Amino acid sequence: MADKSGNAFALTCFCPIKSGHEGEIAFADLIRYKLIDWGLDEDSPMAKVPNTYLCRYYVLDDVYSQSLPGTDFYDRWYAFWSIFSDDVRRKALPYEDHLKSKYLVFSANLHGDLDHWLRGMWRHAQGPLRDIWQYCYGFEMVNDEGSFVQYMRKCHRSADLFFDGSNDLPLQQQLRSLYLKQEFGKFVLESQGLPPAQLQQAWQAFAKRVDLHNPDGPAWRPGQTTLD
Repeated sequence: MADKSGNAFALTCFCPIKSGHEGEIAFADLIRYKLIDWGLDEDSPMAKVPNTYLCRYYVLDDVYSQSLPGTDFYDRWYAFWSIFSDDVRRKALPYEDHLKSKYLVFSANLHGDLDHWLRGMWRHAQGPLRDIWQYCYGFEMVNDEGSFVQYMRKCHRSADLFFDGSNDLPLQQQLRSLYLKQEFGKFVLESQGLPPAQLQQAWQAFAKRVDLHNPDGPAWRPGQTTLD
């Protein structure tokens, strides 16, 4: 299954946005403004959702063709005959596909079972989710954890290639590992050149401060992306 790598799952959902507007602002633009207000890192509502490695969201307006006319012999031939006929000019243009609606695209890398994670997403971020997804087709049918899971699964599209850069452990253990890596780096820099006896004392003090052998010891906070 391309969406899974060990215990990690790659979720990508395309949620069609309704055509319409509030006042003079289109629904798609309202979603953009509200997503900006969500905040980043620890201020994001998604930081409260357990076992979220990372997530992204954006509004997809349309798909765009990078093909342009006039790049081969036949296009130049059509360009010449377009002097006499506008139909010829139009036939020389490349065919373009367009979306029937704009989409709210949501993707996340998570640890564990997808349905369990989606239920947690609803429990911990229900208010912000309603505020954003109210402008999407079909979301009016969502009223609890179960219907939210069904809705997101309908919008789900499988990944073609998923590379998991984590150590495949639950989020809290990864945050603990990041904390220890950060603190050990500080210890190495601060203890350069110490005599053996002082280095041993410094190591013992370090191990006590970070509670080295306790898996539930100090850790990075969910959403934290920079050192304190």
